[in-house]
Amino acid sequence: MTSNELTYRSTNFANSLVCEYIEGKEELDPFYNRKPNSKNFLNQLREKQLNYANSNRSVLSETIKDQYKHINFLCDKVEKNISTLADNKTFTITTGHQLNIMTGPMYFIYKIITTINLVKKLSKDYPEYKFIPIYWMASEDHDLEEISNFNFKGKNFKWNKKSSGPVGKLSNNGLKELFNVFTKELSKSQNGKKIKKLIKQSYLSSKNLANATRVLVNEIFGQYGLVIIDPSEKKLKKLFIPYMKDEIMLQDCERSVLKTLKTIQKKYDKNYKPQVNPRDINLFFLSDNNRKRIFMKSKGVFALDASDVIFKEKELLEILNLNPEKFSPNVLMRPLYQEVILPNLCYVGGGGELSYWLELKNYFDVKKISFPIILHRNSALIIDYKTSKKIKNLNLKYEDLFLSRSSLINKKVRQISDIDLDLSFLKNTLKNQFAYLQDLVLKTDSTFNDALTSQMIKQNKGIDDLEKRLLKAQRNKLSDHVNRLTIVHETLFPGGRLQERIVNFSEFYEIYGPELIELLMNNLDPFSGKFNVFEFSN
Repeated sequence: MTSNELTYRSTNFANSLVCEYIEGKEELDPFYNRKPNSKNFLNQLREKQLNYANSNRSVLSETIKDQYKHINFLCDKVEKNISTLADNKTFTITTGHQLNIMTGPMYFIYKIITTINLVKKLSKDYPEYKFIPIYWMASEDHDLEEISNFNFKGKNFKWNKKSSGPVGKLSNNGLKELFNVFTKELSKSQNGKKIKKLIKQSYLSSKNLANATRVLVNEIFGQYGLVIIDPSEKKLKKLFIPYMKDEIMLQDCERSVLKTLKTIQKKYDKNYKPQVNPRDINLFFLSDNNRKRIFMKSKGVFALDASDVIFKEKELLEILNLNPEKFSPNVLMRPLYQEVILPNLCYVGGGGELSYWLELKNYFDVKKISFPIILHRNSALIIDYKTSKKIKNLNLKYEDLFLSRSSLINKKVRQISDIDLDLSFLKNTLKNQFAYLQDLVLKTDSTFNDALTSQMIKQNKGIDDLEKRLLKAQRNKLSDHVNRLTIVHETLFPGGRLQERIVNFSEFYEIYGPELIELLMNNLDPFSGKFNVFEFSN
């Protein structure tokens, strides 16, 4: 396998905020704590030591131990890491993700690998401390539609189930039928059998989606010491009661985030659009079947979205004290919850997550909680052997692959055509001719200027239209080449989107098996700030 790196800008898939954060643009400095480099982690660690309640450690360690009780085989490394959380010289590196069926798109795998690799680097740089990779399961998320399907070899496999409650508690009923259909698509190879075994051990042997996800992710990454946490536990929520109480009584989150958004628009980008807008109350109320947003109906009176349920402030606070597990932080409060209960130094996330974390620095300052280092996860494009051969036969460069499909085809058609389809020289000639005419008009009668401009636009459009028609004709003439280009591009960028946002890991795992994870682990550098292209030669 060969590994190549591209800048995120050159991929044409990363937004400007992500590129500028990775590139270290100074205008973004006020919106995070420290830049993600090894040197800064020591200062982050010392700050967290002063800021983190060590009494939380034993609660954290014991709660996670309980969550792992249903797992039949637990790697020594994971078991040791869970116990080590109780040690005051232990710190975590965390990533979070929804409970997508079969882990969802490939970028979930890159998130976890980035997290584990960062732990490896920090353990080497600071051997006197212990670092543990954490996967935070979004078990209280209620968007079942988003997580209920995955793609394999161009086919979508969907779990037809309906629910509006926390997905982690969902029964796995109905998944057997889904996986019966999916496993028929798998080859009879050893790797195909390994995927079937993973499914049997996780989804077909667990009662709910949270347990199934824990088993699956543990089977893939347990050997690397990854610790999985389900934040829905009452013992963990109890540690967060003071902050949820403040949210109900003071609405600090909305006020702080709105202040930050104004500053971002003033000092960074006046046209900046928030990734997430704050609510008056950034908490949900949970029941077994529902997750409803809490909102302020009037001063001291609260209600649940799409419900007739009304709470006085005193009633709501009493429920919070007795049953904190009934309250769930939304996307803007979840980061604070994470940093309160974990001795965490860094959050590893994608571009969207990075965007809403940058809205939260002021909120963390108000709550006097250390804002973690934010690291953009690794991204990659995997090119299998067959596609690699096609790319070489088509004489494509990596930069070509990241063009839009139409741009790629037009570029290659121009390159291989036996006639020159570039009419830009005519446009330049036309430009010079109209410049001469405009000078003549200004010297004679300037009222002709509008007519001249209109004629110039018309003639330029005529050349553009002719160029497009010639290009289309040549594309038809070279249809075989165009079809081959289309197939390659669709294989690597399904529907014109990044492979990592569409394809499930099982598509590559079926080809390369567990070696896939090891290869990625060995070739992804969490501090690189680059997009990776991995090409398999055999």
